[in-house]
Amino acid sequence: MSTLTSQQKSDYERDGFILVEDAVPPNVLSHLQSVTRDLVEQSRSVTQNNDVYDLDKGHSKDNPRINRIKTPHNVHAAYKEYLRSDALLELVQPLLGEHIRMNNSKLNTKAAQGGAPVEWHQDWSFYPHTNDDLLAIGIMLSDIGEEDGPLQMIPGSHKEPILSHFNDGVFCGAINPNDPAARLKDAVSITGKAGSLSIHHVRTTHGSAPNLGNNPRLLLLYELAAADAWPIGGALSVFVGMSQQELWDYFNDNMVCGVQSVTPRLRDVPVLMPLPPPKDASSIFQTQSSGGAKSAFATS
Repeated sequence: MSTLTSQQKSDYERDGFILVEDAVPPNVLSHLQSVTRDLVEQSRSVTQNNDVYDLDKGHSKDNPRINRIKTPHNVHAAYKEYLRSDALLELVQPLLGEHIRMNNSKLNTKAAQGGAPVEWHQDWSFYPHTNDDLLAIGIMLSDIGEEDGPLQMIPGSHKEPILSHFNDGVFCGAINPNDPAARLKDAVSITGKAGSLSIHHVRTTHGSAPNLGNNPRLLLLYELAAADAWPIGGALSVFVGMSQQELWDYFNDNMVCGVQSVTPRLRDVPVLMPLPPPKDASSIFQTQSSGGAKSAFATS
């Protein structure tokens, strides 16, 4: 196991993202891959989106095609165990500190030969907090090359303004790809072998094209926050209906390491609330689709 080098921390600060190769221990990687294959197989009996699966077009019993396994840490213990492992924590604690809370997890299983793109966006637009010490980790459970629809990042965008993620006054979870401030010409593809991972800042502009390769693109994502970063405004919608005790229990249950802070750290950060929402905000795919996001990627 190894922690981040000083150069990697410097690169993260400068660019808003880094790639760490061979980060996942081989035995852990093999187990995660096996569990994921089993979940894809189980999707054969699913006919519509549910709490576990976001289906891709053309999904069927004979041809399972899914965009995402939702909250995989709640679906199988293997994902939660790796999240809280020393192998992973030693890579993120230098960036977020000793007290870290998980906001969410997802496993984007972009199907071969046309898996849905994710339009350009900044994660911060979906869940603003009292400070921006938040990041996402993308663990490659398959080899990911240029043809597989890899994550693409815009270097330095985490230090720039938050771009509009609205279409006709409705939050659509994507920027206008024609906005010159997006600097899409500067995009860098994040490719690598299974077992590599990327880390990107919550404000870094990123997206991914359709998967034109012959195999599913399997990317396990954890969204993490410093424990003194508290969600604000529209980002609190997930907690509507919770009592104060239920909210406190939820935050504590999602602690990855350390203890939950009761003192939010306030910083002068740019915020655009993700409201009003589109008709279907059940996943980023539905948010972008039902919100009428303008596509930057060819889908044929």
